[in-house]
Amino acid sequence: MKGRRRTIATLCCLLAAGAVFAQRNRQRAEALQRAIDKYLYERKSGLYIQTSDRAMNHNPHADLWGLCGMVQAANEMEKIHPGKIYMQPVVAAINQYYDPIPPAPGYASYVVKERREDRYYDDNQWIGIAYLDAYTRTRRYWYLQKGEEIWRFMMTGYDTVSGGGLYWKEGDKTTKNTCSNAPAVLLALQLYDVTRRKSYLDTAMLLYNWVNRHLRDTDGVYWDALKPEENNRIDSAAYTYNTGAMLEANVKLYRITKNAHYLEEAKHIAAGGYQRFFSNGRFRSSYWFNAVLLRGYVALYKADNNKKYINAMQEYADKVWEHDRDGNTNLLGNRPEKELLGQAGMMEIYARLAGI
Repeated sequence: MKGRRRTIATLCCLLAAGAVFAQRNRQRAEALQRAIDKYLYERKSGLYIQTSDRAMNHNPHADLWGLCGMVQAANEMEKIHPGKIYMQPVVAAINQYYDPIPPAPGYASYVVKERREDRYYDDNQWIGIAYLDAYTRTRRYWYLQKGEEIWRFMMTGYDTVSGGGLYWKEGDKTTKNTCSNAPAVLLALQLYDVTRRKSYLDTAMLLYNWVNRHLRDTDGVYWDALKPEENNRIDSAAYTYNTGAMLEANVKLYRITKNAHYLEEAKHIAAGGYQRFFSNGRFRSSYWFNAVLLRGYVALYKADNNKKYINAMQEYADKVWEHDRDGNTNLLGNRPEKELLGQAGMMEIYARLAGI
């Protein structure tokens, strides 16, 4: 009887502690949202600013990459604040990057009305992933349409040079990157999930196998890129987001196929990434890269109920708030100018942690 009471008391303590962490993470995400609106959003144009120091910015407005972070963060905010609207202004801003030129419509890396810029496959994929997440949550058909449109655009970057894979940037045949293939796998799996069209699953497996064949280290960490015009030289730089995206892809494949191999592979990737990137309470990459890693950790946690990696990310998030925050603005970063992408990355991290 005493043992049962102790067990119940322990469970109550854990639940109370979890509620405290959730509330604190939610408050931090909200503080970042308010800070972004105040310092990095331009209401007149409906566009975002690259960094808080306009004098240092090369352009009046942010590159699309910052919006890739913002749209996913906004989706996570709507998850933890049902009924509130966070995505609408971000989507409206992203629409100003839309470039319908051949061979397929897609989003340019800068505001189209200000100047025409390159179109990156990975930028488009990150937006597509957020839109499919929003579709799953809201069932708003427009998000699914956009996800399919982005899939069509990204597949214009595929060829069989170096055995397959997607290039990083439209018109640039010099590099095929994990960051333009791993999120492509995720987008294709999301589209398969909601449509059950086999072509999407086939695409996911085609790209998944190519990345694993060419860009995976033995510990499950992924290298940055393969260079087709340099005798397939491998750029062995390692970033948390590449590993995180492939981690999440394996969990999705496990859920879709029920094949335990993918879950074991996900665990291997998580352990390798943890060993490679985490030390002294910090993940060794930028805020937004680590947000993508957290997506993989959350997916794995939902599959195996092991909170080790979630706890590590919570420790990291606490350290960032305690040591990297500007007390006057609530913006985060060790440099005087605070970048939009970094704020979006940490807002996503706090919102995701609040929702666990």
